[in-house]
Amino acid sequence: MSQNIKFVSADDAVKCVKSGDHIHLSSVASVPRILVQALCRRADAGEIKDIKIHHLHTEGYAPYADKKYSGIFFHQGFFIGANLRKSVQEGYSDYIPVFLGETANLYRSGAVPCDVAMIQVSPPDENGNVSLGTSVDATPAAMEKAGTVIAVVNKYVPYAYGDALVPLDRINIFVKNDCPLVEKEFCTPSDVEKKIGENCAALIEDGSTLQMGIGNIPNAVLKALSGHKNLGIHTEMFADGVLPLVEKGVINGSCKGTDPGKIVATFLLGSKDVYNFIDHNKDVNMRDVAYTNNPFVIAKNPRMVAINSAIQIDLTGQVCADSIGTKFYSGTGGQIDFVYGASLSKGGKAIIAMPSMTKKGISKICSVLDRGAGVVTTRAHVHWIVTEYGAVDLYGKSLQERARLLISIAHPEAREELDRAAFERYGPHYGYVKNF
Repeated sequence: MSQNIKFVSADDAVKCVKSGDHIHLSSVASVPRILVQALCRRADAGEIKDIKIHHLHTEGYAPYADKKYSGIFFHQGFFIGANLRKSVQEGYSDYIPVFLGETANLYRSGAVPCDVAMIQVSPPDENGNVSLGTSVDATPAAMEKAGTVIAVVNKYVPYAYGDALVPLDRINIFVKNDCPLVEKEFCTPSDVEKKIGENCAALIEDGSTLQMGIGNIPNAVLKALSGHKNLGIHTEMFADGVLPLVEKGVINGSCKGTDPGKIVATFLLGSKDVYNFIDHNKDVNMRDVAYTNNPFVIAKNPRMVAINSAIQIDLTGQVCADSIGTKFYSGTGGQIDFVYGASLSKGGKAIIAMPSMTKKGISKICSVLDRGAGVVTTRAHVHWIVTEYGAVDLYGKSLQERARLLISIAHPEAREELDRAAFERYGPHYGYVKNF
């Protein structure tokens, strides 16, 4: 290393944590696990209690959510990942409902305190800067407010630009730990997902700027875009599916309204190939989530296309994306940030894409949402809905028109029941529509 950094052990580093503190963790693939483990050792020794832990989505084991730490650690995250879902549903952890774009403001406004920020960074450059690498999100805001910033310097953290760069003098305590970042591989899209990807790709014009979430459907969309031209990326995250399109020149950012020529994101999750791709790559800007997810920044990109998913959609167009009935499953995330931003963009399209049926054979298009289900995208915000059976635009459509359109892209086995429910709801003027 070119800088004379004084390192301490993880156990010594976390001695600054006091009972009652609020702690921010770097998120997604870049959780500083060695600090989490040291915190748990302090908890096991009975040295701390009433610690609140905040972060966005994280991958891997989250030991602080274990029942045995009840009264010591209490997770209050801004999103619910698979590693915390059971704990939240059982009440040992909790969730703060918030638009992803406002998570930074939770810290900056003081709505959520931050006493200690625990982050993971790259080795320093010759100018005395380290990089947050794959996970910027709300970390800059947490660092602004934290009384103490502890950084794990890790050679596996890629050196990314933008808001990822952090001067060494903004960090109070340094720990050395070279541990590979969490990687995530995605399955080959199913035939249903491929068809959804093709239906989405048919809505995307050359010169569009894209946002899409994580999973097989976004990857299927990207695979269907190989014949497109001059696409851009302004998103909260991206994964491996973007790389082939960059290599082919399909994604070049030449038509973007903000950060032309640059890929913009706030966090990443994928294979080592993605992490290597952003390392010292000035064509990638990793930005504060308050920037990436600001609807008015998003809207500056012409032909902005936002592709997000849903758990359920009712016949009026209400989109549930955070819960299964009363059980919280994920979170608000950035869906409405990008739905609203894309809808304000000149020529933009806000798309909700999903299979017509769950794996258990339950229609995801339903007459009414399940009792307790949360509405993430309201019926007033919704635009395009895509399934394997087609794409419909609900914008400007009446309730009865929406019902007919949604039924037309529902699974054929569900259409008659949905038609009947719509008729019962709207009366004889609706009409019993078959084969719409």
